[in-house]
Formats: sequence, C-alpha cells, structure tokens
Amino acid sequence: MPISISNRQDKVCLSPELENIINRVLNTGIEEEQVDPQLEVSVALVDDETIRELNRDYRNVDRPTDVLSFAYREDDPDEPDYDIDPSEEDVLGDIIISLERAKVQAEEYGHSLERELGFLVAHGFYHLLGYDHLEPEEEALMEDKVEGILALVGLVR
Repeated sequence: MPISISNRQDKVCLSPELENIINRVLNTGIEEEQVDPQLEVSVALVDDETIRELNRDYRNVDRPTDVLSFAYREDDPDEPDYDIDPSEEDVLGDIIISLERAKVQAEEYGHSLERELGFLVAHGFYHLLGYDHLEPEEEALMEDKVEGILALVGLVR
C-alpha cells in the first residue's frame, strides 16, 4: 500500500521509529481488513493549532483534537463530498494527527508516544473504512478492531 507521511510540525521529533509505527499499523490494518493494497493513504503530522483550524473548518468544532480522517470513498451524507480527480481514484483517504496532542495524551495515559501514535493511526484508518463511534455498539466494535491491530504490531498497554 502506498503510504505517504508528511511532517508539518516542529514541536515533536518525528523519529524513524515513529515513521515505522505508522507504516506497520497501516500495513497490518490493510492486511487484516483485506483492503485493496493499491489504495493510497496519506498521514499528515501537524501541531495543535493546525488541527484546531481543520477541526473548525470541517467539523465546526473550534478546538484541537488528536486525529481527523478524510475518507475519499465516504458514503455518509454528513461527511464532506469530494470531487475525486481521476488521478486520485486510488486514494483511500487522509489521516491528520496532532503529534503535539499525541505526546500530551501519551503522558496523560501513562504509555509511550509510540503506543499513542499507533492508536491514533489505527483509529484514523478505521474511520477511513467507514467505522464510527457515535453509538456504544459502534464504539466497542471500533475499539476492538483498533486494539487488535495494536496487538499485532506489539503496541499493547
């Protein structure tokens, strides 16, 4: 699967280990969910201010969040509708993660930044596949799937 990672922040060092986690989590998710391996996923690592602006502009929530997902193949009428350029037909979607927020949350939850980043990548990936967590049953299913991927890549609590 083509995975593009862009670091658009300078508050937290993006080490080769963190890049490796992003790739391992996404490749494991693709394999486990039997997603077309030709579909591209982009991951942008940003700071709190950038993700706050995106959250405000696309979700009408004017505060930072940890992860946003923009699925190019979304069937949900509440999600943004994209005019997909023919050159982007092989794109699953974009995952935007505040690496600044991930670092804070890792400290709050008492686990590593690697674990938190892996969680956010897996969480964002499942949103790209159409999973959500608005209802308790959906939340439980999505959490099980995310934790399953994290276990497979060795990022357990």
